[in-house]
Amino acid sequence: MIPLASRASGDRTWLVAVAASLWGFSGLLREPLARQLPALSVVLAEHVVLMLLVSPWLIPAVRSLARCSARTKLAVLVIGGGSSALATTLFTAAFRLGDPITPQVLQKLQPALAIVLAAVLLGERVSRRFPLFAVPAVVGAWLLAFPDPLGVQPRGLAAAALATGAAALWAAGTVLGRMVSAELSFLHVTTLRFSVGLVALATFAAATRTPVTVPMELVPRLVLLAAVPGLLALALYYHALRRTPASSAALAELAFPLTAAVVGLTILDGHLDASQWTGLTLVLASVVLLALHENRSSRPAVRRDPRTMTVRPPSSPDLARLRGQPLMKAKPAVTATRPLVDDDQLPS
Repeated sequence: MIPLASRASGDRTWLVAVAASLWGFSGLLREPLARQLPALSVVLAEHVVLMLLVSPWLIPAVRSLARCSARTKLAVLVIGGGSSALATTLFTAAFRLGDPITPQVLQKLQPALAIVLAAVLLGERVSRRFPLFAVPAVVGAWLLAFPDPLGVQPRGLAAAALATGAAALWAAGTVLGRMVSAELSFLHVTTLRFSVGLVALATFAAATRTPVTVPMELVPRLVLLAAVPGLLALALYYHALRRTPASSAALAELAFPLTAAVVGLTILDGHLDASQWTGLTLVLASVVLLALHENRSSRPAVRRDPRTMTVRPPSSPDLARLRGQPLMKAKPAVTATRPLVDDDQLPS
């Protein structure tokens, strides 16, 4: 169980829910773009906007990466090329092949997938209880993806596979992001994620000869997609995680599929059959119960390796200068449950 002290004043669970709600609105902006442009073109243009927004931190981030271990450098490449570039491309392509609800709710398999990857990459042990949550989630995902679960069509299968692949890559990005936070600040991780992703996407576009031009009438929608469900939501999310237990954050993230479903049903002319409603309920219930179990049970489904719970606070000279503070020596290592940076040290 998480000690009550860790839930003291300053908890940001509500802010995680706000960020997740912003992600849920991404379908409202992404689906029309995906209908008019190739998926790769949408994601490439989105990353160009994102890079313009984070460009002031690019050089400091690269300098910080140069001082990191080879393991962290490799993880950053996977986060940028896989979790940012390829995953977003798969997710956008799923809109072209399926309905506007399925890709976003299937993405909520990410917490369960992240736990599995954490067990593999970070040494966390999965107990026998984990299948009690994972199996219903997989069954629910199948029911949600296919209105006729026993009569799967290739078109539906492709959309579900793309959405699930995106969820797996984003889960990998979550686990690797936690790993690289031992050597990089969240500001630099975000900047490097977008920059590596842009290079990867440009390479994909050149190799496949995908058109990269965007009609001017779509530019405002694209900028809004990158700025709000993209950068703003991600910044709020990482800021909130500094003061939010992981289990509480996983529960608050359910605002994403709930918002996405409401948007899909009310604005994007989506609909769900009875079996799909059953699947939606199973997916959400599995993730909710897993989050509650990990937060309250004395015998969690996943036992964390204590060796992976210690990180170093960011000590980049560039980050210190951005805050307008004198350069300080790095402090001793602190546990991951303690905020890396106090709120009163953040720029107003």
